[in-house]
Amino acid sequence: MKAVSHSAVLPNLNRHRFSLSRSDVQIPNRVTCHSDSNKSMSQASLFLSPGSADRRIGSRNFVCRVFSSVDASTYNGVALESSSQTAEEKVGVLLLNLGGPETLDDVQPFLFNLFADPDIIRLPRLFRFLQRPLAKLISTLRAPKSKEGYASIGGGSPLRKITDEQALALKNALEAKGLSSNLYVGMRYWYPFTEEAVHQIKRDRITRLVVLPLYPQFSISTTGSSISVLEQMFRQDSYLSRLPVSIINSWYQRKGYLKSMADLIEKELESFSEPKEAMIFFSAHGVPVSYVENAGDPYRDQMEECIFLIMQELKARGINNEHTLAYQSRVGPVQWLKPYTDEVLVELGKKGVKSLLAVPVSFVSEHIETLEEIDMEYRELALESGIQNWGRVPALGLTPSFITDLADAVIEALPSAAAIYAPNNSSSEDMDDPVKYFVKMFFGSVLAFMLFFSPKLISAFRNHVI
Repeated sequence: MKAVSHSAVLPNLNRHRFSLSRSDVQIPNRVTCHSDSNKSMSQASLFLSPGSADRRIGSRNFVCRVFSSVDASTYNGVALESSSQTAEEKVGVLLLNLGGPETLDDVQPFLFNLFADPDIIRLPRLFRFLQRPLAKLISTLRAPKSKEGYASIGGGSPLRKITDEQALALKNALEAKGLSSNLYVGMRYWYPFTEEAVHQIKRDRITRLVVLPLYPQFSISTTGSSISVLEQMFRQDSYLSRLPVSIINSWYQRKGYLKSMADLIEKELESFSEPKEAMIFFSAHGVPVSYVENAGDPYRDQMEECIFLIMQELKARGINNEHTLAYQSRVGPVQWLKPYTDEVLVELGKKGVKSLLAVPVSFVSEHIETLEEIDMEYRELALESGIQNWGRVPALGLTPSFITDLADAVIEALPSAAAIYAPNNSSSEDMDDPVKYFVKMFFGSVLAFMLFFSPKLISAFRNHVI
């Protein structure tokens, strides 16, 4: 697969200049690994030594080195230059993920962190002071229902444990390919936070870093939000701002990923009495429509392409089952990407579909959206709607072919690492368009007024949110 330029699918992303170079990777004689299990920091740390397009995510300007997941020799047609650097380096790999509450007491503060993120609830700049009060309101209202969900899967999210295991598996895969590295786990909304991982990277004096979000497709609400945190931290630190970094911003097109997904789907289809009759039901995490239409989020396009590529891999194996894509996990009264998973399940039942194989395509780890939302809520709804045979493909987790492909992606990304820097440009897209900015401010103020001063609307809001 060739390196892909995302300039066509990220119309609102600012342009970065890249300084691409190739350097030799030198392998040390010893590697040690440890996993710190305390709550404030969890990581797999290995002592190793490794030897243009600009992007704007949402409304935030930043410049970084983004590697497009496949061809290490070129980026957007630009050949990588050789480097004569021979000094021993320490390679770091930072895995990014969402995070999740580990106990029921963690649920409300986790939700607060989630909704306090301006990439999740996008308020006009003038009304950003409402971000935290609004997050407090939503998290307080939503916590009781969310606690019920987490209680049903054992009292907390398994995401941290699984991500730590993936980090260790990736370390071993890199070792097998001759590369030693320090691995770090950074969660966006719970421990270990991305900020903690970055501080450890600095303490370890890493000299070259690959950032690998564990989201196959890019969205401003997942990868984009985490990158915004990194950009802010790196810009403010003299050491980090000079650290060569390569960010793998999406990797759904990688052959290893597609093969791993097809392998799991093929295996689960065999569990049906009539495998050819089962519909393959891809359920993806949803995002508000405004992210795509107003902020230029490429998530929907990448998701649709991802499904197409997985089905092409299956068809090459002689598997021609019908398939469909729907979006789950919508919250609140705004419009999210359609079709909605729950509505499609009901419709399929009405159409007489009897066998359904659910495929969680946004997730590489089991967590509440697979274990509770899909396995419990959607399964029950499907059976009530007339679907008789239900199956679900597990998340990729520690699938060997998947971990091996991630290791390949890391190695391919290393030569493109270059220092992150921020442009001296205080202008923003909203300020460049005064009419658009005024409209956002006006409706933001109306929304804020209604939420905080209208008991009737707050009651309606409560019903939608929880």
